Amino acid sequence: MRFLSTVVRMYPRRSALTIISLLFASVAEGAGLLFLLPMFSAAIGEKILGAGSLLFGVQQILAQSLSAVGLTPTVGTLLIVIVLCVAIKEAFTLLANTQVGYTVTHVATDLRLSLLHALLAARWEYYVRQPIGSFANAVGTEAMRASMAYFEGAKGVTLFVQAIVYAGVAFVVAGKATLAFLVPGIVLLYGLNRFIRMAHRAGTRQTQLLKSLLACLTDSLQSIKPLKAMAREELIGPSLNSDTKRLNRAFQREVLSTGALISSQEVLLATIIAVGLYMALSRWQMPFNIVMVMVFLFARLLTCLAKMQRQYMKMRTMESAFWSLQAAIDGANRDRETEPGGLHPHLEKALRLDKVSFGYEKHRVLWNASLTVPVGSFTAIMGPSGAGKTTIADLFTGLLRPQQGHVFIDDLPLDSVDLRRWRRMIGYVPQETFLFNDTVLRNVTLGDPELSEADAEAALRAAGAWDFVMARPSGIRSSVGERGSTLSGGQRQRIAIARALAHRPRLLILDEVTSALDPENEAEICRTLRGLLDRLTILAISHQPAVVESADRVYRIRRGEVSLVTSDHNSDLVPITPQGQSQR
Repeated sequence: MRFLSTVVRMYPRRSALTIISLLFASVAEGAGLLFLLPMFSAAIGEKILGAGSLLFGVQQILAQSLSAVGLTPTVGTLLIVIVLCVAIKEAFTLLANTQVGYTVTHVATDLRLSLLHALLAARWEYYVRQPIGSFANAVGTEAMRASMAYFEGAKGVTLFVQAIVYAGVAFVVAGKATLAFLVPGIVLLYGLNRFIRMAHRAGTRQTQLLKSLLACLTDSLQSIKPLKAMAREELIGPSLNSDTKRLNRAFQREVLSTGALISSQEVLLATIIAVGLYMALSRWQMPFNIVMVMVFLFARLLTCLAKMQRQYMKMRTMESAFWSLQAAIDGANRDRETEPGGLHPHLEKALRLDKVSFGYEKHRVLWNASLTVPVGSFTAIMGPSGAGKTTIADLFTGLLRPQQGHVFIDDLPLDSVDLRRWRRMIGYVPQETFLFNDTVLRNVTLGDPELSEADAEAALRAAGAWDFVMARPSGIRSSVGERGSTLSGGQRQRIAIARALAHRPRLLILDEVTSALDPENEAEICRTLRGLLDRLTILAISHQPAVVESADRVYRIRRGEVSLVTSDHNSDLVPITPQGQSQR
């Protein structure tokens, strides 16, 4: 029940309205049921026995209530009253069900939004530890299963309230008989909870396997092109097949436990009702009108309890999805990126690393590194793979924080500035260009309402992409295909550069943007970049000669240490000593 109580605390107003509606519906249904006995008595001419008993007192109250409004307790009048009670009950039940339905949609939507907001606010280190497919599974499958778990639980609560009403009316009609059969019935139904535990374990296994399966599938599809090119796509099959078969077995266990519960319930209910009918007529010699009402009440009561148990089983089967999704939200919130400060950066002089050290666990990447990127310059950072080039870019953007030393924007430490304001001043082009299966316009503006088509055109022109874009059938509104498949490598890079330029940044960071290009395209992009220096500062991470030769200053990273080198564009790179003397 912890799951239901958690959701109730999330939506207290709707939950309160649901409960109040169910209570009113139950009162109306209880009154209608109590009118059944005088209706049967009037129909067959029997009187209610047991003056002074609880049943006799209730019947007297009902008769007085009818007299107070000028009604005579005839069969026709009682039938009309019963139908009216049913109508009132259904009206409040509809209100309760509507609130439950609204809450179901809110559970799925709010969980998705909570996860989205938590992910967007998380630190960069959090993303690199998580499989992307698990987030897709959380937003799709887990959110839907969590909302359905609440739906099944709410239906179970409705049935529980109805069962209480039936039990109360039955106790008024025949208290001893009610206790004699209700208590054993509940005990027998409780004994079937082993099937619920079986279904709960199956549901938990389903949640785990769905997460694993979709994570593996997402990773596999991202690399499907090279695998198919080498006829190796079947290698991803065994893992996916294994998870799929285990998932199928988990669903089979759920089906088995559900079927076993329903069959067992049917046998128990039939037995209890048959024994109760025999005892009432043969042993206790109860009046026929009371027996008829009791049979009806017990049938409804036990049916409600059985259905409630089945709804509880369904809730327990799917509630693990809620806890899994909640764990993902909590995990992202724990790794929430903190805002370092509130000062407004300007970038008028230079960017600097000052004696910065950084490492991943026991692996040291940078050690006491210092470098300067002057405003208006084209600065390149080169070094072998894994040397820490991208780490420097991540330190400048604030995605990573120095473990020692400081990052400065002009004379302001990065820890003191408004990080979002600073990042809005940055254009970033990653090594692996990502393009959406959408138009060129959408890929450049990313749907930013502050950017117009004119802004996209200016960015495309600055990136040297306008001519080939306009040569396409629909121009700027042409689709680029899945991951930009309708474009060449150089064209994709230019679209990515245009995207980085669209919001008019002060700093452009390029991470190995020419590594996959041929020399001609690489040279063209380098000429394009040189043409942008009148409006922004460029920091390029590359080991490509064309990029290095285009730069105003070049830094080399080796074994965690950063050194400044220079290029005369005609000879090898020349290291610069701290005193400024070249070394040959």
